[in-house]
Amino acid sequence: MAADSAAKAADPQTNSSTVKRPLYEGSTQYKSWRYSPEQLEQVRTSLNVAAVAVIRNTFEADEPGSSEDVLFLNANEEQLLVKLYITKIPQLCGHFRFPEEVEATAISYLKRFYLKNTVMDWHPKNVMCVRVSHCWLTALFLATKTTNNPISLESYTSNIPKTSSSDVLDLEFLVSQSLNFEFAVWHAHRALWGIWLDLQSLPDVPEDLRPQDVYDIAIKHVRASRFTDAELIYAPSQIALASLALASPVLAERWADSKPVAGAAQPLSATLDPTLGSIKYVITQMGHPPDVEAVREVDRRLKLCKNPEKVPGSKAYLARQAAEQRRAEEKRNKKAEDVRRAVTEGGNPFGSELNEDEKAKQLAELDDDD
Repeated sequence: MAADSAAKAADPQTNSSTVKRPLYEGSTQYKSWRYSPEQLEQVRTSLNVAAVAVIRNTFEADEPGSSEDVLFLNANEEQLLVKLYITKIPQLCGHFRFPEEVEATAISYLKRFYLKNTVMDWHPKNVMCVRVSHCWLTALFLATKTTNNPISLESYTSNIPKTSSSDVLDLEFLVSQSLNFEFAVWHAHRALWGIWLDLQSLPDVPEDLRPQDVYDIAIKHVRASRFTDAELIYAPSQIALASLALASPVLAERWADSKPVAGAAQPLSATLDPTLGSIKYVITQMGHPPDVEAVREVDRRLKLCKNPEKVPGSKAYLARQAAEQRRAEEKRNKKAEDVRRAVTEGGNPFGSELNEDEKAKQLAELDDDD
């Protein structure tokens, strides 16, 4: 996959119809969930600005002047809180002994969810709706199903203190909708395993150059990358190769150079070096849990600036509930009136019956089709 991408970069004049397209580039992950660093920052900043404007207006509608002293979160502070709960997913997966595929998928889901939603509306842990629900627990439960590692809802919730079935299920549709119902995720740990298997057959890589501890170190770097934005910016194979390069630069270079690139003026390792360097920096500098005290400060401020419409008992929450009930009642009344009008005007609310000529005509059309 990395070799294919490098080949296209090395020869931009190549006719796209003659170049074999990597499978990854046909995935929803590549089409919908891959960004440049600038695009990713823009998405988060725009989402944050829009959310702050809506919540500020809600505060003002509830009590004029009440938003003046509220210190809203910025996009970076929101991401800090999300990152804390990303680091909790591996802990819970270890408790349930879920395979790595479930862990990686749940983390991806949580990251994607917060590219469409804000923590000021939906807290990663305590999502304030009709009752307390758990967004990150929902993401993990959803991942067990989409990766074909199912667990019963009862077994899942009974092993998590103070969690009921509705706490998980209440948000399942919201999470799925935020993912655009695109559940497939391409992971770097699977790409790393593919590279490692490939190394076993390279003639210039004897066994003493590829001890098992190299793979063990590389997979740790892949796991660290999940605490970063790497998967939203780079291809899984690139993250895998960068992780291998951190564990053994020699092996990473030999694997890359074993991939032929038609028309390339330099080895593939040289072509990929700038990209791998950026990924290695991200992993080593950002692939760790956030400072707990910094997160606590963000969480403390969040209690003062979360959307009042999501807080049961607040004026804004009650007003929104009343408005939703009013719209539902108007919809029911309109439907009932349409039925009543159809009946009183001599019509049939289920449609009129076909006369004999119309029946014969439709039967003839069916015979013609046969």
